Amino acid sequence: MKAQAGGYVRATDVSHALRMLAEADGAGRVLAGGQSLIAAMNMRLSTGDMLVDISRLAELSGVTDDGDCLRIGALTRHVDIGRDPLIRRFAPLLSEAVDHIAHAAIRNRGTIGGALAHADPAAEFPAAILCLDATLHIQGPDGTRSVAAGDFFVDVFTTDLQEGEILIAITLRKCAQGEHQVLEEVARRSGDYALAGLCLIRRSSGHRVALLSVGATPVLATGAMAALDTGTVDEAVAALKTEIDPPSDTQASASYRKHLAGVLLRRAVARIEGGQP
Repeated sequence: MKAQAGGYVRATDVSHALRMLAEADGAGRVLAGGQSLIAAMNMRLSTGDMLVDISRLAELSGVTDDGDCLRIGALTRHVDIGRDPLIRRFAPLLSEAVDHIAHAAIRNRGTIGGALAHADPAAEFPAAILCLDATLHIQGPDGTRSVAAGDFFVDVFTTDLQEGEILIAITLRKCAQGEHQVLEEVARRSGDYALAGLCLIRRSSGHRVALLSVGATPVLATGAMAALDTGTVDEAVAALKTEIDPPSDTQASASYRKHLAGVLLRRAVARIEGGQP
């Protein structure tokens, strides 16, 4: 089935893109890597869209060292996230996430901003940036604003992005010396969406745990985090199972996903304690 677009314009800069979105009268859609939007259009889940193509805006691409933080342009492709030396050193959770994302063709075209704006609860990047406590930077007709990752994901495929706004960058605190960041997930086949996935960060100040594919949005498991800080892994697993409410579907039951979440938490802790990267 072929997509039905209502028009197409290639933006020359962010201001131009914002003007085009404003003139689209609610039908504007931001086209970045296109790996989710075009698929949805091909399935006629979205029709008549005015596509505002921002894929060639170099100002929105790349990773920069911002002192204590990294700034990642929203158009930075998955493959470039995976091989960027700054990301590998200071945000290895994102590098590891790339290894689990779909297939090479999608990793070569997809962008981190597109993945976050799409907000698929089964995707790796939303859970990873939630675990990293990152900040998302958004530009719209009224200027720029910043949103914490914990406030960005609202519901299935729904974010805090408003009509006419564009996600332009993500910033996150650099990984400190001695900090560990790992991602574990279970999928039926390599490249499939995970049945369940878990990100774990161990810092001197405490743990961060975020999960994917166990709810309508990525889930920050605060109970499990507190138990890891002061209790045992068994207590953390017990807490984790009380604070997630996974869906049942043709791929897995809710109870199986809960079981997997506990297994993944134990596996992630074992990796860190075993000194594995």
